[in-house]
Amino acid sequence: MGNICRSPAAEGIFKQLVEEAGLSGRITCDSAGTIGYHAGDRADSRMRAAASSRGYSLDSLSRRVRPADFDEFDHIIAMDRENMDVLQQLAGIHPGKARLSMMCDYATRHRESEVPDPYYGGGRGFDRVLDILEDACAGLLDKLSAQ
Repeated sequence: MGNICRSPAAEGIFKQLVEEAGLSGRITCDSAGTIGYHAGDRADSRMRAAASSRGYSLDSLSRRVRPADFDEFDHIIAMDRENMDVLQQLAGIHPGKARLSMMCDYATRHRESEVPDPYYGGGRGFDRVLDILEDACAGLLDKLSAQ
């Protein structure tokens, strides 16, 4: 939503997995939010700390989804249903090649249908989000690698 917790964490995890797979030249990744509240801000300090403890670097700056994203990217992936609804509305106004999906669609070990927003919770919420995202990002990379 604000692009300071879940999305930058997914971006950091996915970029590391892509690099480890030797696919950095073929797969790119960028995170964005559906609101511009935090545009230009770094990821939430609690998410950066939790990610860093697992070896991930969250270096992106928050930005809002742009109409050009629907042409520039092959996939746009939502963390929850509310964000998916906004993305579907935007895709109706700015149609492009991007396919919309939910991050949890790619998880193989976790059964959540949405990645919960840890912003208002405690530290364990950030770890839970990272657990889900590690699973889902690995599944996403497997799917993309098979294509």
